Amino acid sequence: MSKVVKFGGTSLADAGQFKKVYDIVKSDPERVYVVPSAPGKRFKDDIKVTDLLYKAYNANTEAEMHMVFAQIKERFTDIIEGLGLDFSLDEDFEIMRKDFENQIGEDYAASRGEYLNGKLLAYYLGYEFIDAKDVIFIDEHGNYDISKTERHLTRKLKSVKNAVIPGFYGSLNDRSGKIKVFTRGGSDVTGSIVAKYGKVDAYENWTDVSGFLIVDPNIVKNPSVIETITYGELRELAYMGASVLHENSIFPVKNEGIPINIKNTNHPEDPGTMIVESTCHKPSHVITGIAGKKGFATVTIEKEMMNSEIGFGRRVLQVFEDYNLSFEHMPSGIDTMTIVLNTDDFIDKEQNVVAGIHRAVQPDSIVLESDLALIAVVGRGMKASRGIAARVFTALANQKINIKMIDQGSSELNIIIGVRNVYFEDAIRAIYNEFFND
Repeated sequence: MSKVVKFGGTSLADAGQFKKVYDIVKSDPERVYVVPSAPGKRFKDDIKVTDLLYKAYNANTEAEMHMVFAQIKERFTDIIEGLGLDFSLDEDFEIMRKDFENQIGEDYAASRGEYLNGKLLAYYLGYEFIDAKDVIFIDEHGNYDISKTERHLTRKLKSVKNAVIPGFYGSLNDRSGKIKVFTRGGSDVTGSIVAKYGKVDAYENWTDVSGFLIVDPNIVKNPSVIETITYGELRELAYMGASVLHENSIFPVKNEGIPINIKNTNHPEDPGTMIVESTCHKPSHVITGIAGKKGFATVTIEKEMMNSEIGFGRRVLQVFEDYNLSFEHMPSGIDTMTIVLNTDDFIDKEQNVVAGIHRAVQPDSIVLESDLALIAVVGRGMKASRGIAARVFTALANQKINIKMIDQGSSELNIIIGVRNVYFEDAIRAIYNEFFND
């Protein structure tokens, strides 16, 4: 067997964490490829190295840039000295300083935390360092170029036994060679890409929690860990705000049937959460997880005999497309159609959209509402169980929480409930207590 191991920022925040990572990697010879993030927070009020890099690059004065730059250099120096290594990043910092002064690009600046951490970790482990810019190629929209990445990364990985490939960045898929980053959390995506083209048997994603939690621990104290979850369930939960794993990291490994294991760097003995394509393992509970987000708005369109008007829905959605707006959900009735979308995206375009809908379909009325939160109740066990929706609605009713919207997918994998923002946390706790507290 062979494995890719990706370590998050908290797992590499200081020398002590580096030593834990060393022990984890060296304890299993199957861990052949390592994908590091930039150093994260060492304590609650600390600043991530990536945030410092953004701050330095966007500094108002050269003096401010050099001051922040010194903080970044100190972070890496502390790690090197704490590990007792005969290793220097001075030359790299000098190159970076000149590139920052020349404003070479914000993506370049953001990527340097992973780059430097990758070089340092490769030296510490005795592994070869592979610069991600040489093997991973990303388009202007932040999506990786499959064919070009496959060609370069596959060839490179075949030539090495063990390697460190920094996460989060690559090169633009043109001839410029400019650095391009994924969205925040993109080191997860890098790990998944390396797992796919390295043709490994498993992808271990090491973080600061012992697996994927059933619900946000900031809302429910000490929630249980999910033992096994499918890619479909994870996709639903990640989309609705669960943040252990970057949602786009699912696709490269899913297509290869490679399982993901979420593990805790500080408690490596914990089994963590296994993420798989499909499984015969029965879930411990009917519900696998609960997640949600605030800040949605609804556009409700009413028109008598709407259901008999061919092309009505297409014309309505065309208006949203014309204003570059994507929708989250679209519950409907015989004479009503509701579009749910992100409030921040919609608020500045709302009157244009309303006018566009009037021109497109001549509705009887249009009603706008905001202050909506969406909660997803997700579980593969829901298909074979009766009365799940009734239990959810009863749990909310018992807490006197009014439901503003209900939407269930045809896969029966999830139920989406809309409530007022003010009831968001109470609603999640009510649902959790219904299914997980005996």
